[in-house]
Order: sequence, then C-alpha cells, then structure tokens
Amino acid sequence: MPWLRAIGETARSGLSVERAALHPLLALRGALGVALVVGLTLWLGSPELAVSSAFGAFSSGVATFQRSWRPRPVLALSAAAGLAVSTFVGFLAAGQPVAFVLLLALWAFMAGMAWGLGPTAGVVAASTVAVMLVTVTLPTTLLGALAHAGLIAAGGCVQAALIVLLPVRRWGERRDALADALAAVADYARRLRHDPSAPFDPEPMMTARSAAAVTPRQARRRPRQLGGYRGLAERFRPVLASLADPDVGAPMVGQERERVRELLSAAATVLDATARAIRRGERVRIPQDALDVLQVPESGPVLHGPARKAAMRLIALTQEAVEAAQEPVEVTRRFPLIPRATFLMPARADRAEDGDVYVDTDAPEPEQPRGPRHLSRPSLVGLVPVALRTFRRELRWSSPVCRHAVRVAVAVAVTYLLGNALPPEHGYWAPLTVVMVMRPDFSRTYERGFARLGGTLVGVGIAGTVTGLLHPPPWGSAALAVASIAFMYLLMRTGYAITSVCIGAYVVFLLGVAGSLWSQTVLERIWLTALGGAVALLIYAVFPAWETPRLRDRLADWLTATGSYATAVLDRFARPREPASGPTGTPSPGHPDRRIREALLDTRAARQEWDQTASRAGAEPVRHRGRLSRLSRRSAADAQSAVITLGRATMLLEAHLPEPDAEPQPYAGEFARALERTLPDAAQAIRDSEPLDFAPVHEALSRWWEEEAERPSPSVALRSADLLADALEDLAEAVGSG
Repeated sequence: MPWLRAIGETARSGLSVERAALHPLLALRGALGVALVVGLTLWLGSPELAVSSAFGAFSSGVATFQRSWRPRPVLALSAAAGLAVSTFVGFLAAGQPVAFVLLLALWAFMAGMAWGLGPTAGVVAASTVAVMLVTVTLPTTLLGALAHAGLIAAGGCVQAALIVLLPVRRWGERRDALADALAAVADYARRLRHDPSAPFDPEPMMTARSAAAVTPRQARRRPRQLGGYRGLAERFRPVLASLADPDVGAPMVGQERERVRELLSAAATVLDATARAIRRGERVRIPQDALDVLQVPESGPVLHGPARKAAMRLIALTQEAVEAAQEPVEVTRRFPLIPRATFLMPARADRAEDGDVYVDTDAPEPEQPRGPRHLSRPSLVGLVPVALRTFRRELRWSSPVCRHAVRVAVAVAVTYLLGNALPPEHGYWAPLTVVMVMRPDFSRTYERGFARLGGTLVGVGIAGTVTGLLHPPPWGSAALAVASIAFMYLLMRTGYAITSVCIGAYVVFLLGVAGSLWSQTVLERIWLTALGGAVALLIYAVFPAWETPRLRDRLADWLTATGSYATAVLDRFARPREPASGPTGTPSPGHPDRRIREALLDTRAARQEWDQTASRAGAEPVRHRGRLSRLSRRSAADAQSAVITLGRATMLLEAHLPEPDAEPQPYAGEFARALERTLPDAAQAIRDSEPLDFAPVHEALSRWWEEEAERPSPSVALRSADLLADALEDLAEAVGSG
C-alpha cells in the first residue's frame, strides 16, 4: 500500500483501544510495590533517591505483566538485576561523554539482539537502556552509584516478595490457557455441525502447550487438573473433523448426518463443561442430555463405515475426558457413567515424555496411567547457552533481529547527542522514546510511535493540569505517581496508547517529587517525545527490514512441514505394524505415533511464522517488484488456503490411523514416497518463483485409484490422498499466478 495509507493505518491501529480482561488485584499489588519503595526512600532518603528507586520497582512490575509463562517473581528479579547492572555500568562511564555514548550504543545493540529470545526478553532489555539514560543524570559518587543500583534492585525484590506474599489466582493464566484450548475445540465442534469444512485456529492449542511447560519444582506443585486434558483436546480435533466431513464421514443429508450433529453438539457440551471447571478450579459438571447422546443407541449403531469408527472414537475420547477429571465429576441429574464395555476400543492413557497424552487403541484391557510427565522449562541459568546460540545465529546482516539491533543502537546514540545539544534539562527523553518505540517490524514500530506521541500529549496534559491547580507537595506528587502506575498496570493490555497516557502522567508527577517545575516538564516531555519518535520512524524508513520478501520463504517452510506431516500419516497406513521412526531413522521414543506428533508441531510452528509474516507484510508501504518477491495479496491468500486444506486433509486421515494388526496399504507408501521426493523441489520452486510440478504425486495417486477400482467404495486413505493432491494443485495455481 502507499506510504500515506500505511502511515494512516498504523496510526489508527496504534491509537485504538482494545477490550481486555482487567485484573484489579494484580494492578494494586504492582502499584503497592512502587508505593513501598518510593515511600521508604522518600522518608529515609531524599527525593532524588525516591526517583531512582521508583524506576526499579516500576520496571520490574512491568516485567511481571509481560506475556510469559515463567514464574512472576523470577521475571521481577531478572528485570531488577538487569536494571541494577545497567545503572552501575552507566554511572561508571557517565563522566566520559564519548565512552558513555559508545557504551549506550553497545547496550542498545545488545537490547535489540535480545528480541531473538522473544518479546519478553526484548522488553526487559529495552528497560535497562531506559534506566541507564535516566539514572545517570542524577549527580552522585561511586558509592552513590552503588546505592542507586542497590535501590533499583531492591525495587525488583519488593515486587517479587509481594508476588510471593500476596498471591492472586495461582496458576490462573495456565488454567485460562488450557480452558481456552478446550473451549476452542468445543467451538470447532459446534461450527462443524453447519460447516463440515470449518477452519480451526491452532493458536489456542499452541498457547496451551507453551503454558504446560514447567520447571521440576512447578511440576510438583501444579494442580492435578492441569495435567492430561491438553492431550485429550489434541485428539478430539481430528476425530471431530473426520466425523463431520462428508468425504470420509457421514453424507450431508439423512439420518446419519443428524446423528453426527447430535454427537458434535454433545461433545462440545462436554468440552465446554471441562473448560469451565478447569478455569474455575471446580468439579466437572456434565449435563445428562449430553451423556445420553454419547453412547451407542439401544436400537443399534446409526452410522456405518468410517463414520461409525470416528463416532466410536469420539465416544471413547469423551469418556476419557470424564475419567481424567482429578476432581469428582458431577452430573446435573443422576445418571450412571457409561461402562467401558459399550465402547468400541478401550483406550489406555500413555503419557509421552513431553506431557502429551496418547491413546493405545490396541490395548485389550484398560490400564492405569503411568505417573504424569511434563514439558520441561529450563531455568534462567539453563537459558544462557540458548541465548549464546541465538546471538551467534542472529549475528548476521540478513537477520531482521540484527538489523533491528543496529537501528536501535544508531537511533539511541543520535537522539542522545541531539538531546544533549539542545537546551532542555531532560534531553534523555528523546532516546528513551526511541528505545521504547522501536520494534523489529514496521507495523509495530509505527503503531507504537504514534501511540507514544498521542498518549504522551494526553498524559502530560492531564498531569500538568492537576499539578498546576493543586501544587502538590512531594508526598502528594508521589501518591499521584503511584496512582498513575496503578492505572497503567490495570489498563496495560488495552493498548499502548493508554499505557503511554499513564506513563506520561507518571513521569510528570515523579519529577514533581524531585522539585521539577511542571510547566517546564510538560513542554519538554511533549516535544522531546515527538523528536525521539520522529527519529525512530525516520531511521526505520531509511533502514527498513521488510517482511514482504520473506513471504515465499515462509510459505516454502510451511509447505515442507505440512508435507512431512502428511508423509508421516500416510506411512502409518503403509506400515501399520512398524513403529514410526524419528527424523534420524531411529525408533521414536514413547508412542509409535510420535513422528506424527512431532510433524504436527512443526506444521503449527511454520503456520504461525507464516501468519505473523503475512500480517506484517500486509501493513508495509512498499511493493517489491523483483522476480523473487512477486506474491500478491490475493495469491498469498489462495496459497494459504491451499496449504490449510493440505493440513486438514492430513488431519482427516490421522483420525483413521490403522491398528497394528491392519493390512498394509502399499500404495499409500508409494504416494507418501512420491510426495516426499517432490517436496524439496516444490519448496525451492516457491522460493525461486518458478512453476510447481507435482506430476509424480498425481501419477502415484492414479495407480492407487486403479488398484482400488474394483472395490465398492474407496478407502479412507485414498479419499484423503485425493484431497491432498487437489490441495497441491491449488497451491501450484496460486503460486503460479502470484
């Protein structure tokens, strides 16, 4: 899109206010930490010490509100340590202007590289640059520098201690993540009743998997309700899709379709009840009507063929969901639970080493599940080698993270020099704006830039008016600053514009504690923020890192991952008796379907990368005309639809994996090998903007059709393979027209 339109879109997006769940108790706890630190230092020390210590408590509190699954006390302590080190190192170099500028640029570069570890690390690292800019302006000695660093660290320790002493809804975020995943599958089941090809967004499942990773200490303390359900939700999804699909399930009209709709609705009711119980930490209450539907009718099965097999698996999975409840299950009216004998396949819960639950449908008798295992989350010390590997991997000119780090370093150094050359006392606000605004991509940088400017105008206007009318003493200014922080913590998830309003007011009130005149502070804050934002936006425009050229690479990676998923599933039909092997050819640990699970996770990760790149590319103001970058918005949408269909066809096939004693289907293996041989060339063709050729896949499919020509109806594997071939052809057409 044109530059003016792109800037307008990002400005509207940055200034918009989002609806979000508010957590008043969490906000009050964070504000209490700031109040304790500021109040004590103001009482026992000086206003300058109060201002310095406030940054530690404030920034550590912000770190605890980031979207991270690490323990909140750990986040607060980690942020406090980084802030303290940054403060002390900055004081050591503050007396030498050239040395300080070089140190500041290096620190900003390292903070930019921290985005390679994730958004939380990037935000916390950016705050260390901000505190270096602010606290070094306070005159002090070497011992005073140590005192400032200690006070900042103490602010983080206070926040961590409050989290431990005043817990608010322990495990609440993990409960919400797991409940959201189950609710997403329930919503999917309801949509399938009316649209058998309804899409499914895997984001809630990916979030739940991230939330399931815990340290060994957390694993010992984790509520029993949080173990096992995620694996059940994973296994529900392909069964639901297979049951609803008219190609491999029941026909679109007739008695069988009505039975399918009843089963889908009942399964959604059970999943919703389970999600509600997990979210609230209550017993699972399941309506009797739903359990009535989820059993074999007394008159006999209504469904036949693959649809009946999928229905029986759905009934068995629902029973497992009931039995997996660690708290007592309460039915809304008296109703006996369905006995195991009514199910087609008694299932055994077999937990793999990553915490996922798999079902061994070959087990003749139900067995007791083994002790729960969990996804391991490394400690902060264990992250050090990961961080070093990430740093080495991203330290190349073509890396968007490295280019972002260079941009931040240059912009911070330039605005710091400009701020020192200009008359205002608080010239550091310009580089501080840069480091808080700049992000690795265009859309977020420009959104935050406009949000920062608009929010600052409103925030300092409100704070200036209040200060001008009331003329509060230092204690009053401190109380107003804490109130601003409380509102910021409360409204942080509603958008960066609201956050900037609260931060703008907080800065004015906090500097009022140190005796700064509000009239001077307000004007300086506004135009220095505008200066820093303008430099950040200009530097990104001059030295960008566009996402549009990466679309083809992301699409090729997604196709490769989805094709590997399809190959792994088809290989089970060709060799049902052999355990699946891992990527190195050795038998996979855990369940024989381990290879399929790993391929599915790779597919989801590749899709997430594609979604992020496509979303950011859609907001960029340039059109790349090179041969390797031609992929129009319509072509990208068509290609996305084709790859999603490819994954959906594989999911339908996964719901009908054969038993170990089933007859092998050699043509499924031939089709899988043809697909496996074709994928590398297809991925490279997408990257090179060349035509895709899936002729070997179509030839293998034709031979398969000839083999089953005399059968009364084609097998589920063949029908799914036909859907796979059609999706590949749609992909070739979409990419060819790009």
